Amino acid sequence: MNYDVIIIGAGPAGISAALYAKRANLNVAVIYSGESQLEKAHKIDNYYGFPEGITGPDLYANGITQAKNLGIDVIQAEVTHIEMIAPPPKAQYSVKAGDVEYSAPSVILATGNKKLRPAIEGIVDFEGKGVSYCAICDGFFYRKKEVAVIGNGTFAVAEASHLAHIAESVTILTDGKNDAEVRAELEKSPELAKKIKIDTRKVSKVISNEENTKVGGVIFDDDTCLSLDGIFVALGSAGAADFAKKLGLMLNGDSIATNEKMATNAPGIFSCGNANGGLLQVCKAVYEGGVAGLSAVDYIRNLKKEA
Repeated sequence: MNYDVIIIGAGPAGISAALYAKRANLNVAVIYSGESQLEKAHKIDNYYGFPEGITGPDLYANGITQAKNLGIDVIQAEVTHIEMIAPPPKAQYSVKAGDVEYSAPSVILATGNKKLRPAIEGIVDFEGKGVSYCAICDGFFYRKKEVAVIGNGTFAVAEASHLAHIAESVTILTDGKNDAEVRAELEKSPELAKKIKIDTRKVSKVISNEENTKVGGVIFDDDTCLSLDGIFVALGSAGAADFAKKLGLMLNGDSIATNEKMATNAPGIFSCGNANGGLLQVCKAVYEGGVAGLSAVDYIRNLKKEA
């Protein structure tokens, strides 16, 4: 399905961007999944226009309803992959969500920035030394190696699928969690299922290799060991930093670097809200979403002028 703008994330930043883009008569989709940070807010007393305050879940639901009422396509599905499928000056992007591929010349990242790290002893010590958060970024270094992906959802399967074409073996470690979603995803591709193993045991520790220089494997709660050359973390759903790394966007730490128009270093890609770091407040997210939406409008209009 083709759109002018695809917005990933349905929080204040994403919905604000969508409203401005839609009111400029663009064809807009908002794709979201998982729990928003806003839904965890019991009550918000410092946002304009609510004299008695409002709960985070209510504000979140109101935004989605507002977008739907304006005719914006709001799609609940997990985005697992974004890539450029046509180069500049008329860049085009493919966004895969669930079993459907969407395309647009402009994408706005408004997912927040959730780098989830499992509470496993030793995992922090090996970040950059065999522990990675991006299979597309670092998978190349594990050709013909033994690797594992920690996670139990669609995102973990997507990362494992990429690694299955590179590594000698790939194991999804659900870390004691239910593997039903992983198995359901793998059943969609029998060939892929043959290449990816699943281990549901609880991981207690990441250990080093014999030279004590990088990851050597993991120890489970039953004191057995699985030897590994690399570990990829893919908990929950992909966040802004995950997508940024896949698209080659510039980062400031784990936040996406943008200019005053919320534009990234990639043509047609904008970012707003918590994904950009700074003040993690609804007022900032709404402002940056508005700027990103208007910037996408200008970008699309310029493309159409040149067509």
